[in-house]
Amino acid sequence: MSDSIDRVFLRIAVLYALTGICGGIFMSASHDHSLMPVHAHWLLLGWVSMFLYGLFYKLYPATKGKLAVTQFWLANIGLIVLSVAVGLILSDRPQAEPGAAIGSLLILAGMIVFAVNVFRGTKT
Repeated sequence: MSDSIDRVFLRIAVLYALTGICGGIFMSASHDHSLMPVHAHWLLLGWVSMFLYGLFYKLYPATKGKLAVTQFWLANIGLIVLSVAVGLILSDRPQAEPGAAIGSLLILAGMIVFAVNVFRGTKT
């Protein structure tokens, strides 16, 4: 997977974009925008961030290793956990707050791993 991590990030980004757009259309059609934060997370952390990660790994192929794969899983699992938890919280289930915290921390861990890859991969 590490050799193709750029393509994997780009492909998953498009899936998040499609999911986020469909969610937005559903909210608009139903006139229920209560899950707008979930929609925003899928578009920003899913579509935009994942696409940018993919572009970085395409531009800096030497960084396509175990760290990139670790980052992929941390970012994606974190986004899914966070999104489900936020959806539950917005649906009056405050007991999902620890899930939102866990998802957020996984996303943060993924970004820290990405930062390490960026700084290692862009040394002059």
